Amino acid sequence: MARLISVHAVPGNSVYVNTTPASDVLIIVNIIHTTSDYLPKVLRFLNVAFDSSGDCLIAGDHQGNIYVFDLSGNRFNLVQRTAQACTALAFNLHRKSEFLVALADYSIKCFDTVTKELVSWMRGHESSVFSISVHASGRYAITTSSDTAQLWDLDTFQRKRKLNILQSVGIQKVFFLPLSNTILSCFKDNSIFAWECDTLFCKYQLPAPPESSSILYKVFAVTRDGRILAAGGKSNHLHLWCLEAKQLLRIIQMPTKVRAIRHLEFLPDSFDAGSNQVLGVLSQDGIMRFINIQTCKLLFEIGTLDEGISSSVISPHGRYIASVMENGSLNIYSVQALTQEINKPPPPLVKVIEDLPERKRTSGDLKVKVTSGRAQRPAKSRESKIQTRILRQGLTGNFENKENELSDGLNKKRLQILLKGYGEYPTKYRMFIWRSLLQLPENHTAFSSLIDKGIHMAFLNLQRKYPIKSRKLLRVLQRTLSALAHWSAIFSDTPYIPLLAFPFVKLFQNNQLICFEVVATLITNWCQHWFEYFPNPPINILGMIENVLAFHDKELLQHFVAHDVTSQLYAWPLLETVFSEVLTRDEWLKLFDNVFSNHPSFLLMTIVAYNICSRAPLLNCNLKDDFEYFFHHRNNLDISVVIREVYHLMDATPADIHPRSMLDEFVALTKGQYPVFNQYPKFIVDYQTQERDRIRTEELDYLRERQMVENMQAEVDQQRVEDEAWYQKQELLRKAEETRREMLLQEEEKMVQQKQRLAAVKRELKVKEMHLQDAARRRFLKLQQDQREMELRRLDDEIERKVHMRDQEIATTAKDLEMRHLELESQKRLYEKNLTRNQETVAKEMRKDIDAYRRKVDLEERSFHRLMETDQTQNQKSQKLIEESLANAEQACLNTEWRIQALHKQRCDDLQRNECYQEMARLLRENRRKEIEVLNALMGKEAKKWEEAEEKDFQLKSEKKAAALSDASTKWFLEKEMKDALEHNEHPHNEVMPRCQNERVVASSCLPRTSQLNGISEMDSSNRISLNQRKTQWDTVERDLLARVRNLRQRLTTQARNRCQTPHLLAT
Repeated sequence: MARLISVHAVPGNSVYVNTTPASDVLIIVNIIHTTSDYLPKVLRFLNVAFDSSGDCLIAGDHQGNIYVFDLSGNRFNLVQRTAQACTALAFNLHRKSEFLVALADYSIKCFDTVTKELVSWMRGHESSVFSISVHASGRYAITTSSDTAQLWDLDTFQRKRKLNILQSVGIQKVFFLPLSNTILSCFKDNSIFAWECDTLFCKYQLPAPPESSSILYKVFAVTRDGRILAAGGKSNHLHLWCLEAKQLLRIIQMPTKVRAIRHLEFLPDSFDAGSNQVLGVLSQDGIMRFINIQTCKLLFEIGTLDEGISSSVISPHGRYIASVMENGSLNIYSVQALTQEINKPPPPLVKVIEDLPERKRTSGDLKVKVTSGRAQRPAKSRESKIQTRILRQGLTGNFENKENELSDGLNKKRLQILLKGYGEYPTKYRMFIWRSLLQLPENHTAFSSLIDKGIHMAFLNLQRKYPIKSRKLLRVLQRTLSALAHWSAIFSDTPYIPLLAFPFVKLFQNNQLICFEVVATLITNWCQHWFEYFPNPPINILGMIENVLAFHDKELLQHFVAHDVTSQLYAWPLLETVFSEVLTRDEWLKLFDNVFSNHPSFLLMTIVAYNICSRAPLLNCNLKDDFEYFFHHRNNLDISVVIREVYHLMDATPADIHPRSMLDEFVALTKGQYPVFNQYPKFIVDYQTQERDRIRTEELDYLRERQMVENMQAEVDQQRVEDEAWYQKQELLRKAEETRREMLLQEEEKMVQQKQRLAAVKRELKVKEMHLQDAARRRFLKLQQDQREMELRRLDDEIERKVHMRDQEIATTAKDLEMRHLELESQKRLYEKNLTRNQETVAKEMRKDIDAYRRKVDLEERSFHRLMETDQTQNQKSQKLIEESLANAEQACLNTEWRIQALHKQRCDDLQRNECYQEMARLLRENRRKEIEVLNALMGKEAKKWEEAEEKDFQLKSEKKAAALSDASTKWFLEKEMKDALEHNEHPHNEVMPRCQNERVVASSCLPRTSQLNGISEMDSSNRISLNQRKTQWDTVERDLLARVRNLRQRLTTQARNRCQTPHLLAT
């Protein structure tokens, strides 16, 4: 019986909890890990590993919880919480209580399952560890990641060696070969190397696979003897390598449903000496298929498309398969329940030896397809033949009787001797022996044709009469009974055929063909003459049983007769159920070991022996109900005693009443097609079939009419329910509408209150905002006033600086004039000196020439110096005029800018007053009129300033004219001097006196010019004094106007503030 185990996060003890029957009896345990929260959450198992004994396993989930499950003791325990997901597990260390776990942080830890303590912590990997391989001695381990493999000493937990490779190559798997010191390393480029564990010396390298079937190896598996290596990848091909011969042995092609292979593992067998023949192949669809690598026959499979397998591990002794499902649960399968092909003894009589060919086989010769029927052997090459030699016994040996020779090399006589010695066959080989004893033909084609006909009409509602919890077992029973009904029509009408077939269906539910043939063989041999009195029980068979019972135990038979107990009560219930109701599973198997090994009359003798062995309790029964209960329930009876009694009856019963004389010998089913079974009254069966068809037709008509009435009644009921629901809905809607209306009224009242509070808050905020605006405006006015005062101070400083510069320029000009006057006096004295010298040296001509020449040179130098001084004076004057004009222009710009700022400020004030104080329109109009007057006054001042600017411009032009006249006179003077010099050179003696006269005229003419310059300077100083007076007056008028405007604004602000404060006080 399968168990469904729900492991909570905190078990608290070490026993299974929440154990309920599961649907699939092949699964011993189905473990689902859930949390104990209010809303339970499934925790997914990630990895599982068996210990060296195979009876305990550890499993880790994605939260880091590690559990130990004891399958033999039916217990589990939480041994560690690592707080992170585990990536690999190993539980076969030399210290049995320790295990290795690889974690998501790339470390490996060793824990003890008994003390639950950390033994060691190993670090060194830089990526996730996906494989842990432990040496056969349990003292060394290899951990593999994608970039490196490391060898650890499990006694000291120190790293011994590290395998470093190129990142472009990559590691697929590194592991120990079983029962050897060889390490096998498999890389992503399909290269496979074998290394010596102690010295790490490379022993050999496998050659590259053939190009016709080249695949990238992903998964690997090795047999227990380390001779065969299976490799697979993203393909449906499997490569089998012979590690001894270092060559590719065989290529197996999986079914087309397999597109990629995710996991490989060999299934151990007790009789193969480590050369495992069954290989488990987990494909991409989540189904693990187990095939025989020699016969290439598909034996069985686990997992379905709906419940796929993520990974699987097989126990070392081959009893259990632990599979981590894709939904996160953990299933543990029983290999014994899955197949009977495992643990079969080899044929003892015949041995086949195959000589390998000398030349290498090609990939086409090696390729074999996996089939579910008969095995397909590799195609033989024409050039190379396999020689087969059969070792036979000597011709002089004694041959066994042919009728005792069975298939598969077994002998019936020897099996009977073994059976009498031990009382039963070995559990591992029972199914194999039964198939040999019954000589099952395994007619796949005939059985498939029976199955293809579908479920028989007589067994469509089988679950009503026989409620079976396991749906799979019910389906197998349905198909088996349907196949029997299609084989012979009587079985569809036989009421006890399900009771007869059920124990065999339960036993062979994984192989329906064997189940059908066992039941058919049982019916044709051990149920002879059962159907001659159909539909009544077999009176002839019951008569045989009663005759044998009368011969061996008359007292018991008289007791039955005395209490009106017939053979239909004490014999027929045991026959129709083939003892399955009164015996346990082991007792029943033990009984049928003997039944199938003897004549068909052995079953009838078993009925008599069962009654004789139970005579004591039966003699004590006086009620018919007690007899019925006794033969339908299990009793305290030793089956071995019953079997010994059967053998005694078989030998002690006379031949005339012995059932052997009335029953035929065992006849096996024919191969190819099943025999015709017609040992029953056909007319009764046909009549019952016709009556059943008629009754079925009438029943169908009745059911059809009843269904129509039920449909109509259901429609009426549904309409009534819908009407009631509609009225209830309308009532609910009305109540909801009233509730909503009341809620809306309440919300409206709340909204009105909130609006009132919001209005009050807005008023307070508005008042605060007005206060803040007023304070900001006052600060801004003060700032403007400070800026204006700073501007006026800057203008005063600039004017003072310019006046000081002008005074300095005038003083410099006066000094220049004085220097010029001194120069003229010095020139005059020089002229007089030269004249005196000329008069003294008149007598000397040569000296006259020299003096004339000197005078000429002096005159030229003086004229040149005069020209230079005149030019400098003119430049100074022009520069002075330009600077004065620039100063005037700057003054005019400053005045204009101040007026613009005043106008802009007035406009801003007007806009502010229009926005904030609309109710003060009358006062604003009067204020605007006064401001217009102020503006007119300012414009008048502006006009005056422009007149003053024009006057200054006129003065500038007059000064320019005076400068031009001065330049003209200077030019005329220089030209005249040059002309006089030239004339003097031509007539030096005649021109002395006129020249002196001319100098006097020039000097007289220069004197009025000097007076003229003095007049101009006096006029300039007077104009400057008048300008300063006007500026002082204009500043006074400006200050008065600004004071008047400021006073007016203060009055307006005070009045507006008083008006705004009065409503606020009234509101508060």
